[in-house]
Amino acid sequence: MILTLSFVLIGLAVFFSLLRLLKGPTSFDRLLATDTITLITTALLALMAVSFSRVIYMDVALVYAVIGFAGVVVIARYLEGGL
Repeated sequence: MILTLSFVLIGLAVFFSLLRLLKGPTSFDRLLATDTITLITTALLALMAVSFSRVIYMDVALVYAVIGFAGVVVIARYLEGGL
């Protein structure tokens, strides 16, 4: 019951973030939406680790979070004109 509700709420969060990604008037809004989707996906992977009792999902979540953070920093610096 609680896991199902969590998956539904994560799905809604991804939906609203995708709306911001598609609509979002500036590039920085789109970048923030991408970062939010990365964060939500990391939470989804952690929830899957608990739900399926598999540690590998937690490892994937950590790697995905680090790569997502590095990607957002690089894109933000590019948009700022720092590269």
